[in-house]
Amino acid sequence: MVKKKTSKNTGEIRVTFVLPSSDPRLPASVVGEFNGWDPLAHPFRKRTNGTYSVAVSLEPGRSYEFRYLGNDGHWFDEVPDGEIVARGAEGANCVVCC
Repeated sequence: MVKKKTSKNTGEIRVTFVLPSSDPRLPASVVGEFNGWDPLAHPFRKRTNGTYSVAVSLEPGRSYEFRYLGNDGHWFDEVPDGEIVARGAEGANCVVCC
């Protein structure tokens, strides 16, 4: 699940990526254009409600490509805005619009 909230102070969009604790692909991280595709930049962390999540602040008015990377090096996806961008032999990236 992907949640979005606009900051009243900065106008930035806070995007929170959420996975259920039962997801067998955990531990995982979210990687994308917003973090230079760095798998160490935004790992999912366990929350008190039992889910795993990570939040990033993004500039409004644009789209960002991203994917999830599981601990075994397996890429997996979520399509929050119903959009996927094909990238040849490497597969496809998901898109979050802000």
